[in-house]
Amino acid sequence: MVDGFRPVTLQETLNIRSQYNCTPIAGGTDLMVQKARGFALKPGFEQPLLFIGHLPELQKIVIKNNQIHIGSGLLLTDLLNSEIIPEIFKEAVRLMASPPSRNLASIGGNICNASPAGDTLPYLYAVDAKLVLKSVRSERLVSIGEFITGPKQTALGQDELLTEIIIPNKIFNVNYYKKVGQRKGMSLTKAVFLGMTDIKNDNLTDIRIAFGSVSPKIVRSREIERTIVGKPTFEMITAIPEILAKYALLIRPIDDARSTAVYRKKVSLRLLEDFLRKIDKEK
Repeated sequence: MVDGFRPVTLQETLNIRSQYNCTPIAGGTDLMVQKARGFALKPGFEQPLLFIGHLPELQKIVIKNNQIHIGSGLLLTDLLNSEIIPEIFKEAVRLMASPPSRNLASIGGNICNASPAGDTLPYLYAVDAKLVLKSVRSERLVSIGEFITGPKQTALGQDELLTEIIIPNKIFNVNYYKKVGQRKGMSLTKAVFLGMTDIKNDNLTDIRIAFGSVSPKIVRSREIERTIVGKPTFEMITAIPEILAKYALLIRPIDDARSTAVYRKKVSLRLLEDFLRKIDKEK
């Protein structure tokens, strides 16, 4: 059998994390696949498991100071059922995996898996999500961009635990989300595009654009976004070629079993163009 710990409280969890090299596990929908060794064989975990999916401290979802605080152990199904989660975020979650998997998988697990194809990540990058990392010695707040340092790599300390995700309690005027895969449901991601904008008096007052599965990390450029903010909506059509050219330099996909780099880049830029054309139609 695989060795492990099943603490009762968050404090006990942090104490164990400070004393042992162990692998936190909630639903295990990513980890069990990564560590699988074949039929009827136990998974190949090198370290004891630290079970955290049952901890009540990690199950909360509340609004404080106009921000939504989400416990890292919250199930994807619970995100979908929450009345305070923005619908555009729910759309991303709704297209993840299968209902049974969403009943096991946690938002914290999807973040810590740090996959460029992680379905929750484009939205979290777009809204500048903050993550609470706790240990027995400290608590720190980092941005999602600082936390994920590369494919499958994070800034999580050996004794730390991701306990909370904080996002703005905000809904944008125009929301656009597209996931490209082999089929509509239970599909592995070829490419993901998310766009959100606020419009006031026919002017863009805010815009967020993020691409998934087309680079080692989620692609988001605040610099390009700043060049778009302030434009009248009727200027979007003429600005599209320049915007596409800028993002084309940032999108650097790879060939793999899911898709080709050429296809990923082409479809991503087409989705961006479709989003920008949608803005042009908004009044």
